[in-house]
Amino acid sequence: MSKTMTKYEVIIYWSEEDDAFIAEVPELPGCAADGQTYSEAIANVEVVIQDWIETAKALNRSIPEPKGRLVFA
Repeated sequence: MSKTMTKYEVIIYWSEEDDAFIAEVPELPGCAADGQTYSEAIANVEVVIQDWIETAKALNRSIPEPKGRLVFA
């Protein structure tokens, strides 16, 4: 995994509906993964981030620069 991938903010929460931890990457639309444990959700989202970036490159789409922690009002 590149250093760039580790700089994206990841939001992790427990979903009762899915009975799993959900890891979302707000800066990469549609980029999310789940796991039965917190660690599994992190490991899975790291793979999905890599896939998201590779797909965007293949489709000649822009890839947002990671901003780190996002602040919402």
